[in-house]
Amino acid sequence: MAAESDAKTSSGGYSSANDGSTVEECQDMIRRSQRTPMVKFLREHLEKSGCEIGDNFIKAIHCDEQVSGGYVRGEGIMVCSNHMNFQDEVNQVVIHELIHAYDDCRAANLDWANCAHHACSEIRAGHLSGDCHYKRELLRGFVKIRGHEQDCVRRRVMKSVIANPYCSEAAAKDAMEAVWDVCYNDTKPFDRAP
Repeated sequence: MAAESDAKTSSGGYSSANDGSTVEECQDMIRRSQRTPMVKFLREHLEKSGCEIGDNFIKAIHCDEQVSGGYVRGEGIMVCSNHMNFQDEVNQVVIHELIHAYDDCRAANLDWANCAHHACSEIRAGHLSGDCHYKRELLRGFVKIRGHEQDCVRRRVMKSVIANPYCSEAAAKDAMEAVWDVCYNDTKPFDRAP
């Protein structure tokens, strides 16, 4: 999930079965994630869009809230070390949040306090990041053969947008439905959904 610096909300993500990793361990996993093809691709397209991202753009922090991470305009991406147990979890959070950063970069008027704008970026991040791959859903305890991906994206969008202090549950649902088709089908910077 993404947020403005004055409205720090974060996406619901993986919940950890234990205390997760230390900030240092998580920072090492973030460094390893930088070598994955998807992260390299997204970083390259962020830079092509005119957004500078330095070495400190993605950082591990200890989080008090039950979230996996977040993107904050002007600050970068935070990965909650205490909720990360595996490299794959860190990779997923980094990819999800890089899509938010890309959206923020390419849309000059993106307003994270606007429920529709927030919902659109969450739809795109959920759809394009692999968050809702059927294997991940099985691990979360959601078993559905057909239509699992869209159900998962909807569920996760609602969780994130409701966490936005500017969006009630009704506003989040209305916003998600209003922008669903356009945002779900917007696969930039990919040619098609990975």
